[in-house]
Amino acid sequence: MLAPLFTLKLKQKVLPRRVAMGKFDGVNPNLACATAAGKVFIHNPFTGGQMKSGAGSRLITGESNVPDLYYLNIGQQVSAMGAGCLGADEKDTLFVGSQTHFLAYDVHNNSDLFYREAPDGVNAIAHGYIADCQVPLVFTGGNCSISGFAGDGDDKFWTVTGDNVCSLALLDYNQDNINELVVGSEDFEIRVFHSDEMIAEITETESVTCLAAMSGSKFGYALGNGTVGVYDRSTRFWRIKSKNQAVSIFAYDLDGDGVNELITGWSSGKLDARSSHNGEVIFKDNFGAAIAGTVEGDYRKDGKKQLITCSVEGEVRGYSPVNKDSSHNLMDSNVEQDMIRELSQRKNNLIMELKNYSENTKAGKEVGGMTTSATTEVDGIQMGIIPANTQLQTSLQVTTETENMPSHVQLLINTTNNTVIKSVMIFAEGIFNGESHVIHPPPSNISSALSVPIFPPKDVPIDLHVKTFVGHKNSTQYHVFELSRQLPRFTLYIHAPPNTPKPASFVTFPVNERINRVVMWLNQNFLLDEEVSTVSCTAHSNLLLYSNQ
Repeated sequence: MLAPLFTLKLKQKVLPRRVAMGKFDGVNPNLACATAAGKVFIHNPFTGGQMKSGAGSRLITGESNVPDLYYLNIGQQVSAMGAGCLGADEKDTLFVGSQTHFLAYDVHNNSDLFYREAPDGVNAIAHGYIADCQVPLVFTGGNCSISGFAGDGDDKFWTVTGDNVCSLALLDYNQDNINELVVGSEDFEIRVFHSDEMIAEITETESVTCLAAMSGSKFGYALGNGTVGVYDRSTRFWRIKSKNQAVSIFAYDLDGDGVNELITGWSSGKLDARSSHNGEVIFKDNFGAAIAGTVEGDYRKDGKKQLITCSVEGEVRGYSPVNKDSSHNLMDSNVEQDMIRELSQRKNNLIMELKNYSENTKAGKEVGGMTTSATTEVDGIQMGIIPANTQLQTSLQVTTETENMPSHVQLLINTTNNTVIKSVMIFAEGIFNGESHVIHPPPSNISSALSVPIFPPKDVPIDLHVKTFVGHKNSTQYHVFELSRQLPRFTLYIHAPPNTPKPASFVTFPVNERINRVVMWLNQNFLLDEEVSTVSCTAHSNLLLYSNQ
């Protein structure tokens, strides 16, 4: 088991996601955290009270009984924090954002490096290099805009994005040795900018609250619904979902194998480390309160950077990476007991399933062979015996808006004989609360067909994973049919009715693709009654496609 290398009790309330680490004197790492009182406290255990402070300055010596604490008066609620080097020297600058201003503060000299108005607010901060800029910048994300400032306060970068910015990260997304800016926003989008040009866009199922550069083109992300995962460019490696909120994510090589793990701090107080390859948990610990943030720094002055995590109650724990040979000792022995308990439960479930199969087989032989009494037939029905040729059919149908219900898609499910559908479970991202939906019709309405209304919130393709319980009305056990259907991107768009007036305006534009590929795109992205063919496109009165070849 990996135990904390050190534990500190700072006895200060800390705002979630407002934790930073910086060498503000160029040598010693200091922990900086925001409090609810419009202040930032700095824990500096190395200089022995030599930090500059006094009347008329922002930085004052702490009044609490915790030594080595200093306070920075901001005067308004802190909405984002960070730290990084902006100048030629090695001293880090403290970055503090609010909903009206952005402050770059020289902690060592107790003076403002620059102080800028932020009319769009500051929700997220990132620091580093980006394309076409030879100096490091600090990036701030606010209401639909992103700015980048140099050490002199000059605005070197500015662009707009689709919605309020929630998170920022810098990484070499397209592996060209130049950093791209990755932006997470409230409209469920992850956008990638090369300089001020957007080169990629990924749609998620909730607001993107956290981003963390991993290694190469990999990055971790967290959503507002408790989802955490890892992307490699636009390919998602894995994701998990929790009933708790992911407060912070951080990239750190905890097991010493040379590959960063994704460190996640949760609102429940749990801290875990997951493999960037498959999401497997390799370490976890629990705090007495929600996690506020995770950083890294050589807080022991032993030449190794520790993983440092702070809770909202001011408890700080530091973890040192282990040697690769001893990485198997990261997990607590209690975790091994949990694994044994889980495997035992799985064994019992499999035994129960095998018993049901045996009873079904026995009942089936009795019904079709030696015994044909009414009692045996009833037993067979109760055991869920259904005809071998039973199939499950599904279709999708667009229903236009009515007075009582908005436009939606009907998922139609039916069996091919007199068997009935007892229940349906649908799993899909971004449609249902909790990403799942169960339909359990009352006994009086059970039949061989079932219709499920689905309301796509956005124009994105959605995979529906459907589990259907099929049997007889008096069955106590049911067969489970599993299938998948995909809602096309533009599901709710339909052909205009024949009596629709022809619009006076129209658009003509060239597409650098063959007509066959355009037709394929139409068939894949729209829910059509009949597939469009090349002949129908060129002959259709409202859609004309011409080939330049």
